[in-house]
Amino acid sequence: MTFRFALTLVLLAFATQAETPKPASTPATQPKPRFKKLLPQTPSTHELRTLEVAAYPEHRVELQVYVPKAEGTWPCILDIHGGGWKARQIDSDKPMMESLAQRGFVTALVSYRLATEAPYPAALHDCKAALRYLRAHARELKIDPERIGCMGGSAGGHLSGLTAATSGLTDFEGEGPHRDQSSRVKAAIVMAATQDLVTANREKTNENAQLFFGGTCAEKPAVFAAASPITHVRADMPPILFIEGEKDTLKIGRAEMMEQMRTLGIETGLHTLRQAPHPFWMSDPWCAETVDLAAAWFQKHLGKPSKP
Repeated sequence: MTFRFALTLVLLAFATQAETPKPASTPATQPKPRFKKLLPQTPSTHELRTLEVAAYPEHRVELQVYVPKAEGTWPCILDIHGGGWKARQIDSDKPMMESLAQRGFVTALVSYRLATEAPYPAALHDCKAALRYLRAHARELKIDPERIGCMGGSAGGHLSGLTAATSGLTDFEGEGPHRDQSSRVKAAIVMAATQDLVTANREKTNENAQLFFGGTCAEKPAVFAAASPITHVRADMPPILFIEGEKDTLKIGRAEMMEQMRTLGIETGLHTLRQAPHPFWMSDPWCAETVDLAAAWFQKHLGKPSKP
């Protein structure tokens, strides 16, 4: 083989390799959605009122209520914010509650006492007091007192589940105001929250839980059990919808609680939001999905506004 002929073959080989198209890269099966952080903005159709529920040396419990400017009577949803029981994250929940207000509800957010201010059951007592306040002032807030529900995410999801599961149980009311009013809810939503605190904390020490309950599960098993929504499942409790993020892990006790509820004939359901992180309700696209699910659930169980 001559040198010139060998060189020709080499050049042809390189040319063929260059012309051969490279295989396209395999696209991701589930491209990550682009999320948008949301900021509060009171709808022009509503007035935002800040109301004092109760004053303690450590904290003033308040309600922030979105009241429709139009005449009529509305069902009401109380939001219980998250934050590991020790951070106040009301503003993060406001966009969700503002959107729900525009779907036909009076919506309210409660600033309960945190673990750094007062140990459990202070937070639960504040949620109950907020519900009683809403009923006591139903006329001025344009609320139908027979149609009130609650919802919350993370630590707020735990408190929402516990508020619903203990509806009608006087031992959980606390000493807050308006004791002549009921703290019952007609329906609830739990987002990304543990419902069995004993199982979740039996083998580990959770600093937030230890601060909130004043000790570990090993030290205070009865307190952890009483604070677990799953402990209080019974026939006359309200229906609960569970919403979770696909990437979330705070689900301990949820499946078992749903099974117990179904056995008793209590309506329940589960929606898992695709690729959603733990605080999914604070940003779009998941906040919009959550609002759609919540609006449908509460319209079913609380009904629609009554216009004059």
